Amino acid sequence: MKLSVHIISSLFSALLAFAATSASGQTGTLTDSPALAASGENGTGPQAQTVSTPQTQAAVPESKTLVKVGDPVPDFTVKMFDGSTVDIASLKGKVVLINFWATWCPPCRAELKQVQKQIIDRFAGRDFVFLPISRGETREAVEKFREMQRYTFPMGLDPERKIYSLFATATIPRNFVIAKDGTILACETGYSPGQLTELIEKIENALK
Repeated sequence: MKLSVHIISSLFSALLAFAATSASGQTGTLTDSPALAASGENGTGPQAQTVSTPQTQAAVPESKTLVKVGDPVPDFTVKMFDGSTVDIASLKGKVVLINFWATWCPPCRAELKQVQKQIIDRFAGRDFVFLPISRGETREAVEKFREMQRYTFPMGLDPERKIYSLFATATIPRNFVIAKDGTILACETGYSPGQLTELIEKIENALK
C-alpha cells in the first residue's frame, strides 16, 4: 500500500511539473532527443526536443559543453542571412555575444524577443557584437521566422551544426560571451529573465 501511494504521489508531482512547463513554454532549455540525432532531421516539430525547466537544467551534463570559461573561442566563419560572412577572428577587440538558437525552441524564441531592447539597443555604439546563429535549420525556415516576428537584426546560419559542434553537443539556447582578447568569459545554457540579466552584467563588465 505504501509503495502504491508513493507511485501515485510521484506521478502526480510529475504531471504538475509538466503542466507548469507547458503553461509557461518560455523559460528553460531544449535538449535534443537521441531519435532526432539519429534521423538527421533539422528539428522543426515538437518531436525534435525534450523540455528541461530552469529547475532541472542544472542536471544537464557538463559533457554537452565542449568549451569552458578561459578557453579561446573556437575559430569559425559563419554565413549570415543576408549572404555576407563573419569571421570570429575579425571581431577581436570587441565583446561578442554568440547565441545558438532554433525557430522551434520556445525558450529561444522568448529570449530573442528581448534582444532588441535588452541587448542591441542597450549596447549600440559600443565595442559589442550580437551574433545569433540558427542551429540545424535551413535559410528558408529562418526567413519565414524572421518575417513572422519582423526581426531585422543580423542572423547567422549553421544548417549542418558545424559551428555549434565546436561549442557543444546538445541543448539550446546557448550563450557564450567572448572577451575583447578572444577568450570565453561566460557559457550559459537555457533562458530565464534572471539569466539574461546576468549576461547583460557580464557584457557591461567586459566593456569597461
